[in-house]
Amino acid sequence: MPNANNAAIVEISQTANKFRSSIVLQYDNKYIDVKSILGLFTTLLTSSNYDLHVHGPDADEAKKAMAEVFAKHGLKINSIQD
Repeated sequence: MPNANNAAIVEISQTANKFRSSIVLQYDNKYIDVKSILGLFTTLLTSSNYDLHVHGPDADEAKKAMAEVFAKHGLKINSIQD
């Protein structure tokens, strides 16, 4: 399975870091802090479906921004949870 491209990973991480909320990707039993570029590099695959968990004071804005950046790079999110 190919990893997501570097530009996608950098943009996803930079977008997540604009928010105070905790933003975590889950797939299978793995959890990835989206603010960690290293975590994304080692685990973000183009062919997987992820659940995104967002908790915090700016969660609504963060969810919208994350959904947009994932879609822009052709990555799939199953659902965005509070």
